Amino acid sequence: MSKLPKLARFEENVASKYQIYNSVFMTLPFDSITKTGVLLPLFHETCLNGFSKGDDPTTIVNRFFKKYQAGRTEKSQIDLLFQFIQYIERQVVLFDAIEDAAFPIINNMDGIGTLRSLKESAESNHKLEELKKYLEAFKVRIVLTAHPTQFYPGTVLGIITDLTEAIRENNFHDIKDLLAQLGKTPFFKHTKPTPYDEAVSLIWYLENVFYTSFGSIFDYIQQNIFDNKTISNNIINIGFWPGGDRDGNPFVTPETTLLVAKRLKTTILKNYYKDLRTLKRKLTFKGVEEKIATLELLVFAAIENPDSKDLTLSFLKGELVAIKEVLIKEHQSLYLTEVESLINKVHLFGFHFANLDIRQDSRVHDTLFNNLVKHLIDSNDAIFSKDYLKLTEKQQVDYLSKISGSIDITDIEDSTKALEAMKIVKEIQASNGEMACNRYIISNNQTALNVMQLFAMLRLVAFEKILTVDIVPLFETIPDLKNAQKVMEELYSNEEYRKHLKQRGDHQTIMLGFSDGTKDGGYFMANWAIFKAKEQLTSISRKYGITAIFFDGRGGPPARGGGKTHQFYASLGSGIEDKEVQLTIQGQTISSNFGTLDSSQYNLEQLISSGVTNTLKGKNTDISKENYAVLDELAQLSYEAYVSFKNDLMFIPYLERMSTLKYYAKTNIGSRPSKRGNSSKLVFSDLRAIPFVGSWSQLKQNVPGFFGVGTALKHYEDAGEFKKVMQLYQESNFFKTLIENSMMSLSKSFFSLTQYMAKDPEFGDFWNRIHSEYQTTKRLLLKLTGYTQLMENEPTGKASIDLRESIVLPLLTIQQFALKKIQELEKSPTDVSKEIELFEKIVTRSLFGNINASRNSA
Repeated sequence: MSKLPKLARFEENVASKYQIYNSVFMTLPFDSITKTGVLLPLFHETCLNGFSKGDDPTTIVNRFFKKYQAGRTEKSQIDLLFQFIQYIERQVVLFDAIEDAAFPIINNMDGIGTLRSLKESAESNHKLEELKKYLEAFKVRIVLTAHPTQFYPGTVLGIITDLTEAIRENNFHDIKDLLAQLGKTPFFKHTKPTPYDEAVSLIWYLENVFYTSFGSIFDYIQQNIFDNKTISNNIINIGFWPGGDRDGNPFVTPETTLLVAKRLKTTILKNYYKDLRTLKRKLTFKGVEEKIATLELLVFAAIENPDSKDLTLSFLKGELVAIKEVLIKEHQSLYLTEVESLINKVHLFGFHFANLDIRQDSRVHDTLFNNLVKHLIDSNDAIFSKDYLKLTEKQQVDYLSKISGSIDITDIEDSTKALEAMKIVKEIQASNGEMACNRYIISNNQTALNVMQLFAMLRLVAFEKILTVDIVPLFETIPDLKNAQKVMEELYSNEEYRKHLKQRGDHQTIMLGFSDGTKDGGYFMANWAIFKAKEQLTSISRKYGITAIFFDGRGGPPARGGGKTHQFYASLGSGIEDKEVQLTIQGQTISSNFGTLDSSQYNLEQLISSGVTNTLKGKNTDISKENYAVLDELAQLSYEAYVSFKNDLMFIPYLERMSTLKYYAKTNIGSRPSKRGNSSKLVFSDLRAIPFVGSWSQLKQNVPGFFGVGTALKHYEDAGEFKKVMQLYQESNFFKTLIENSMMSLSKSFFSLTQYMAKDPEFGDFWNRIHSEYQTTKRLLLKLTGYTQLMENEPTGKASIDLRESIVLPLLTIQQFALKKIQELEKSPTDVSKEIELFEKIVTRSLFGNINASRNSA
């Protein structure tokens, strides 16, 4: 690795290379690209100058055409704007590829937070045995979700991969060809993907990235920390939601879930087959040659027929171990490392590859369950007493815990699909192993009854005797987070549910969601409410002899719980259970943090290290009583400010009419509807977190990442007690991480883009309210940290953000120009529907590049 400072390495290997290859792209022999490449820098300069003078986007666009393209017709002007959009989309791809290629140069692959650093630290502190003990119990699970926060079709992802490799090797010929391919490859999806399409897209990462990076990490741990001894714990594993996440997605059917499970199995078998083929060429010795050849044939047959029982996982493992023993005993351990590496992969991935989770909303379950009860009572089935629905909630919980029997679901109207999904879980376990599908998540979980309804349905429909499924309640809104401890205590004190947990190893997974928490209570309160909920849930779980496993529903940007994720885990105190790190990874977070072998390995190691560091170093990360009180009050003040803002009568109309919210549904990027419910009128509770946060991001206002923070800090400043907040910042890593992630949201805000809204007769006051909070937050965060500019402590991250923001500035200008045109046309007394449709297309297309450019929000 270069000895230059990190920022200098970024400038040399990313910023400079981008300028060089962008100029190559500009000179490609396509008429439209050549013209666009010449005109775009002029438009970019017009945007910069215009915003510096306080001009609005409409004035900027009109000035550009008047100054540089006065002869163009209106249609020709629109065509050029579309060409600008297409060109900028490809500039973002180019930048992604360059940054990916430079990842191991910019980041120290053996530095702090990596496994090598962790091992060396343990050795120097004489804690290697302690590290081994910890790794024998500790786990990291990243869960890939289908939530659409990235717009690249699979063809473009392939180009990024190839372009990254060509840039890494400085292969100018291939780079030029790939840039030409990029110029001709469409980015726009004309039809919505199915849930199965989404699953196949993400399985690409499993097959091409995670199979290798997970294996390398486990191999390193086994060889360098455990001295080649067998590790029973898998340490790292992958969760998977596409095809199993039914929450708000009517297109996820039981058939889809089964198809995805089969695709996962055949994909992992194909990877094993490739490795076996490679080993077969090497293991040409007596006693192993025949065994490896037989395994190759059996795995190939299993790929052709994944439902076949001819090859079992235990047989595959057993034969590989037998080969290993023969190599040690008779062949001087030749190629032993390669065989052990395959054994480790089989240990990690089994026949399932990834753990397919099922998820559904508690309200859907409640309706389904009550219909089921009514049907069984009407059918004179003895499972439910005729007065069941008249029982109190607590009585129903007790009743359901003792439920027994089985039901035929084929004649239950409107419920067959939902109940069939529960049967599918058992079918997948029989084919791919229990780990293939053994968690059912209840979103919007509010009560113990929500859990017990599912508990009863799973038993009645598929698991009559032993329930080999973990039921995972998801608490997300601020009230639900506050109520979580009470819900879990009711479950823990239920004798039958406690027996179920004992069968599951005395572990209870609890999911805590950031996305709707932020939407519901604002940035500060969402994070603090989850922190407190974890403390309370840890306490109540330990009281009943249960280990709580926290599964965090995090998004990409800080507004959805993202940001510097590993710093969050490293900052948790002893009052929060830390035996496992589990979090959702989605959209651009997958490609930016885990999209290449280097970034995947580096960020996985950071997550492993974040959970172990405090134990090894004996750091006390507990928050003092005084600091706790300050954090508590800051969160409450922030919450009150955000709720007041959210309840503003202009809040929903502003998002509907001044942002890109309604255009997310038209982008064809995800199979799931963009809002909950079927009401024609937009209701706050129906807003999904991704379009909600994304719309603020498109406006470059990033409200969910900072609103209320400034107001809360100002309270302490006004009271002459700002020193208390400064002390909190110095002493609490948790608070420091919150502040630094909020800074990232502020860094990506650009209010000059929408300055014109300040004069709007309807929305001017509302815009000013947002801008005022932004200014207050920025001023006080700089005062708190002592920085002269935002993200001063992360110059490389800031440089990356600044360059990305510079690339998309013309795109944002075009988007605002089109939105303003639509508003004007909607007031026309004549039929202008075709013109409106054209400008709506500009808005929709402009969404792509801007979202994709935000990769480093994670």
